[in-house]
Amino acid sequence: MAKGLFDCTGKVTMVTGGNGGIGLGFAMGVAKMGGDIAIWARNAEKNAAAKAELLAAGAGRVETYIVDVADEQAIIAGYEQLMKDFGRLDCVFANSGPPPRYDSVFDMPTEHWHQFQAVALHGAFYTLREGARLMVDRAKAGEPGGSLVACGSGSLYQGLPGKMEYAASKCGTEAVIRCLAVELGQYGIRANVVAPGLIITPMMGPNQDAADKALSAIYAPQTPLRRLGYGSDFEGIGAYLCSDASSFMSGETVYLDGGYKIRP
Repeated sequence: MAKGLFDCTGKVTMVTGGNGGIGLGFAMGVAKMGGDIAIWARNAEKNAAAKAELLAAGAGRVETYIVDVADEQAIIAGYEQLMKDFGRLDCVFANSGPPPRYDSVFDMPTEHWHQFQAVALHGAFYTLREGARLMVDRAKAGEPGGSLVACGSGSLYQGLPGKMEYAASKCGTEAVIRCLAVELGQYGIRANVVAPGLIITPMMGPNQDAADKALSAIYAPQTPLRRLGYGSDFEGIGAYLCSDASSFMSGETVYLDGGYKIRP
């Protein structure tokens, strides 16, 4: 049983897209601190593998669910099942979202814009709103507290040619988080953004090692810490934001980018 500053025992954390990459890294940090974890993701095989990894790392309990975060009713149903299984919710990491696809605004079909926002922006909003609803209910019953977290990116501050659907979803979600932080602070609920830099994840396709090597040659020299990021780099922030160690931190955006944002 985990003890100490980042202890997550007795807390339930739900992570969308938590069966790989950044989401799994975040969940792994909670698992190592003894927390219970719910994974929402659409690949049953990857869900099962993630569950085994998290339990081996020390999670108290892990359950996985097939939930389409572009579907508001699926999210509501997902939380209903989570509450039946766990009985409480302490932390939400709204992490699901597809990668950007185009290199020019003129190549991007209108249909793609709307489909992208359905997951990355609207889905994040539904996920955060419904998770907050459960936390407020618990607070009104006499147990305040909770942590809402959204996944941002460097596009919050940096223009990226052709990636406006991605950047718009991240900037919109960051605004949602700030509003939640102000509205829900009275219940002891905090809301923050974790903004990754360039992270090597399975989303980069089957040639992940090749992508790592090629991108490292370009971006590592521009990054103060002289390397790219990996899913495991999100373990610490996961444990911090899901534990009581972050009980006075709200409305913030934390950049995990090796210092890329402030590079000379």
